Amino acid sequence: MAVQERVIIAGAGPVGLVAAAHLARSGVPVTVLEAGPRLSEESRASTFHPPTLDMLHELGAAEPMIAQGLKAPAFQYRSKKHGLLAQFDFAEIADVTRHPYRLQCEQSKLTQILYDQMRGHPNFEVRFSCPVVGVSQDASGVEITIDRDGRDERLSGRYLIGADGASSKVRRALGIEFEGFTWPDRLLVVSTPYDFHSVIPDLTAVNYVADPERWYFLLQIPEVWRVMFLVNEDASDERIQTREFAQLLMAGVVPGISNYAIDHITLYKVHQRVAKTFRQGRAFLIGDAAHINNPLGGMGMNGGIHDAVNLAGRLAAVWRGEAPETELDRFDKQRRLVTLEYIQKYTIQNKKNLESSGDEFGGELQAIKANPARTREYLLRVSMIASLRRAEELG
Repeated sequence: MAVQERVIIAGAGPVGLVAAAHLARSGVPVTVLEAGPRLSEESRASTFHPPTLDMLHELGAAEPMIAQGLKAPAFQYRSKKHGLLAQFDFAEIADVTRHPYRLQCEQSKLTQILYDQMRGHPNFEVRFSCPVVGVSQDASGVEITIDRDGRDERLSGRYLIGADGASSKVRRALGIEFEGFTWPDRLLVVSTPYDFHSVIPDLTAVNYVADPERWYFLLQIPEVWRVMFLVNEDASDERIQTREFAQLLMAGVVPGISNYAIDHITLYKVHQRVAKTFRQGRAFLIGDAAHINNPLGGMGMNGGIHDAVNLAGRLAAVWRGEAPETELDRFDKQRRLVTLEYIQKYTIQNKKNLESSGDEFGGELQAIKANPARTREYLLRVSMIASLRRAEELG
């Protein structure tokens, strides 16, 4: 095939655009193919961890996001039975990150920032309404088939990055198995402008509330709170997404308060899956195309951005002739194992912790708080700094 000298990226979400911006600024021409007619404005992920902000700072995107977001230096664990179990503060690891806090900001803000910054760059191109429907490759490059108004159109590149979400057409076209399982539970996210600070003393912007019957978490973003509930009863998706059902769940957050103003309701199925490989020849998977998990801990999008930075750095070095092609094998070796060891393991454990009364879980949290070394280790893990260090150890 006649190969165009560029990298093709499927998906213009936060992960795909981080990879694109990193590559383009490193001198690598990129074409991003987005299935939708424009950038998605869905809120979806809304937590950015300290090392992710450090990476975005290098792209010039952290500061504009911080200006639009909400800093959350502390987070809490609570239970319905015991109340506050423990509070942790990222200030205790300020020596290893320039951003010792979570930033609460919708992912759509990041995609718009990156798009606005990169638009017009000679190495950067985004094509909308271009869903990928086929992939083939040989030793010299990849050929991608896209659907353009009902007609197949082909373009080529030296490499392909699939950042096209959990239902990735790239992953399916490559025949890569998506190993794992789907939880029987569903998660309902209710967005409300109600001021929970006014009724819950000493509340932080990030709060996880354990309960064996109905755990939930409270997450503040600019202008609204997102309240995520476990839904395990036998009710239809249509019933669960009604405002009546949402009000029933919201009534359990603060006794005596009901009839909340509700801005938005979203229902999610919950998966824990990891692609069998993150690399197949000249094609790669990153973000939700490579791994999906429950949202407890905010590790999904952040892990995807870490994938993007890891891969883009290696691809740029290979492209410029500064590293051999075998350098790209390290991406799969590092990011897939870290996903299994950290993101999957700890998101599953987070869910189990919240499905408890808080008796044993609260005791463990207090033991961590009482030991400065364990507190530091814990904060490095939940901030995802530990997973990045582990990736480096893998070589």
